[in-house]
Amino acid sequence: MDRRIPHQSGLRLVQRVMARHLLAGLTVVSLMTGTAFAAPRPVVVALFTSQGCSDCPPADALLRHVKATDPDILALDLHVTYWDNSAWKDPFSLPAATDLQDHYASLRGSKEVYTPEAVVDGKAQFVGSDKATMAAAISRARAAIAGSDTTQVSVKALNGQVSVHVGPGTGIAAVWLFGFDPERTTKVRGGENGGATLPEVNVVRSITRLGAWDGQPWEREMRAPAGTKYAALVQRSDGTIVGAAEN
Repeated sequence: MDRRIPHQSGLRLVQRVMARHLLAGLTVVSLMTGTAFAAPRPVVVALFTSQGCSDCPPADALLRHVKATDPDILALDLHVTYWDNSAWKDPFSLPAATDLQDHYASLRGSKEVYTPEAVVDGKAQFVGSDKATMAAAISRARAAIAGSDTTQVSVKALNGQVSVHVGPGTGIAAVWLFGFDPERTTKVRGGENGGATLPEVNVVRSITRLGAWDGQPWEREMRAPAGTKYAALVQRSDGTIVGAAEN
């Protein structure tokens, strides 16, 4: 794992228990009948990575595996800027990705960031190539989603425009739009991974803060930013994700 200092810059309970039992029952029925039931929302797995980091390819491989084997995962491959140098500049590095990782570091009371780092559902933070920790974090996040209120989110892209709709809920949060490319393969010609060919999934090409959500139905349309697919997150300042969707 490589480290870098960042740049300057009583009834409700019963209802939830019943809901969990109902979800478990539906899962059993699904397995018995072959009928698929949609999860309330996907678990968001963000990976902070860089093509200039020799420890990152195993983490990118784990993200590919998680995405390929779990349909209820929203994977976001976020390339940071602090590895960029004259030997190799990551073509997908984004200052906004570095800023987002700095924010997550502040949530754990730190100014230190590192690659590869995974953040699962805005809460669990750990080394991105750790398979056991990844599996446990996803399991905890899925259980938390099943036992909590979820705000409905939808994102659509058509004719060069992207529209995001957020349903009603409680609290205050920010609405974020991530543009990404589902697959990218890069021949790295310098730096720690020089000579390697790196396949990556859901490579984030743009990060846009669309505005604030206060629990009321919310909608926004804009010209499509960089990326061929899009994901929208409704996230509180403490990292809690209350809604997520991709097109």
